[in-house]
Amino acid sequence: MSASKTLKAVGNTAVIIAAVVACVVAALMFVPGLLGYDRYVITGGSMSGTFERGSLVFERQVPVEDLNVGDVITYLPPAESGISELVTHRVISITPNPDVSGGLVFKTKGDANASADPWTFTLADTVQPRVLGWIPLVGWIFIALSAPGIRMLAIGIPAAVIALLFLLDFVRGLRRRDEKVFDAEDAPALVPVERPSFALHAPAR
Repeated sequence: MSASKTLKAVGNTAVIIAAVVACVVAALMFVPGLLGYDRYVITGGSMSGTFERGSLVFERQVPVEDLNVGDVITYLPPAESGISELVTHRVISITPNPDVSGGLVFKTKGDANASADPWTFTLADTVQPRVLGWIPLVGWIFIALSAPGIRMLAIGIPAAVIALLFLLDFVRGLRRRDEKVFDAEDAPALVPVERPSFALHAPAR
């Protein structure tokens, strides 16, 4: 196989892989929202054994009063906890809130942690995301794409490959056109052959 054909085959494969990855990422980004699901990337190891770091979890909003002990939820811990990021942990207790009629106080724990979270909390909203399922490892794609350099490479490399393939096709097209012109110029010229003329003479009398 010639070098140009090898490069084209590699380029086509790279474009196909990039297109497939882009379609999968786009589907994971937009389809869950269209179906009414929230999605979260697990960046810590506190739920290891249930789902690992790099998993993509899918959650649906449910009424707070429908939550039960054993549910896994994603929430923002209270300000006094010192944690400013969302946490995905399992509910281990639900008790009535003595300060709010009908209110509930929750306590959670990471499945991989030896002890419960050192805080309790209430939920201000009437609905809360509850984990329904997850896909392992896929979250690493979103973690990687969150880095500006990797995101630019993910966009730039397929674009560069497509541009190179287009340039190669363009150059091959010019070469084929030049070869046709060259063949036409080298073709032997056709010289018209004059037909012999015959003079008819009347017999002498």
